[in-house]
Amino acid sequence: MTRLTAMCCLLLLAISNIKCTTQTASANPVVAHKSGIVTGADQTEKYLPYLKGKRIGLVANQSSIIGKKSSVDSLVSLGVKIVKVFGPEHGFRGNASNGAVVGNEIDAKTGIPIISLYGKNEKPTKEQLADVDLVVFDIQDVGCRYYTNINTLQYVMEACAENNKELLILDRPNPNGYVVDGPVMTDDRFKSGIGIHYTPMTHGMTIGEFAQYLNGEGYLKKQCKIKIIKVANYDHDMSYVLPINPSPNLNTQQAVLLFPSLCMFEGTEINEGRGTYMPFTILGAPALKGKYAFSYKPVGIPGMSEKPKHKDSVCYGLDLRNYDVAKLRKSRQLDLKLVIELYKAYPDKARFFTPGRANQDISAFDLRIGTDQLRKQIIAGVSEADIRKSWEPGLQKFKAIRAKYLLYP
Repeated sequence: MTRLTAMCCLLLLAISNIKCTTQTASANPVVAHKSGIVTGADQTEKYLPYLKGKRIGLVANQSSIIGKKSSVDSLVSLGVKIVKVFGPEHGFRGNASNGAVVGNEIDAKTGIPIISLYGKNEKPTKEQLADVDLVVFDIQDVGCRYYTNINTLQYVMEACAENNKELLILDRPNPNGYVVDGPVMTDDRFKSGIGIHYTPMTHGMTIGEFAQYLNGEGYLKKQCKIKIIKVANYDHDMSYVLPINPSPNLNTQQAVLLFPSLCMFEGTEINEGRGTYMPFTILGAPALKGKYAFSYKPVGIPGMSEKPKHKDSVCYGLDLRNYDVAKLRKSRQLDLKLVIELYKAYPDKARFFTPGRANQDISAFDLRIGTDQLRKQIIAGVSEADIRKSWEPGLQKFKAIRAKYLLYP
């Protein structure tokens, strides 16, 4: 062999090695969070072989990513046959406002049919699952009963169980996983589209753990066969900064961490920042003029909130953009002081809590909280300490149940 021939062989071998390394990296991005956390979706080596040769139905939205790329786009590029995508509230690309009905469509980028689970049907139909061999669930949750991703999870599990389909869950951290707090919903009268589970306001579970809870606690007529790709290097006490907004109005990490406490204001006359680019970090109402110096004006914002509370009116209240969210982690509690303070400050207390169901003494606030007890306690002037004490029996019972389904410390 001449020296030139030997050099050519070595060059070809080097190119071959580079190509192999590149292919491996594409199939297994192993994208670690700065804390060392690796999501289930990023551990493609653990599930990609399981998807090959199967027709996949993917439950996903804009938070479903592998590395920095959409899970749909990534999996298609890796040779996975995705026959349809099921989109939750806000749609597959995450550009629909809160509560907006989302229709079916064809994804312009991939040509894959998008089936809305926040439109004509909340769960996949038998016909929609007929050409699906395996359903994959990959959506970022934020750990609250009133955040509708867990409703979608239950409906998808029901559909899979009824049609003998397995569900593969690519688990993700819960950014509010350290807090299990609030009253536990125990009365069916308070079930609604923003609450169908007998949990506290914040449940402290990941989607994978919640799926096990649904299976184990009899929420389904028939148990769903599930397979979970766990998050690596994660425990519930860890801080996790979301790499992408989980929904249009949770557009900052501050909003994600304040959401469990501030979402209860959606059942009151207080605007919680919808209609601004600072949702869930500010609070206010026109009636609080003279009570607070901070002010802002909600407006219609397409894709976020077209018709916010007190649209085009100046609201006065609290600016929580610099609120110390670390104290919530330390206390492992929701901030109950905020709603008590603003109720006391509101001049027309009879109008503070907005109406809920007609012909029933159930306010919109009660539907978010899961009980009418907190509203009645606030009106009666019960102290925060005594309110929290009334939650304890339900919380302790729930925590014992929750412990059976945890995948992480």
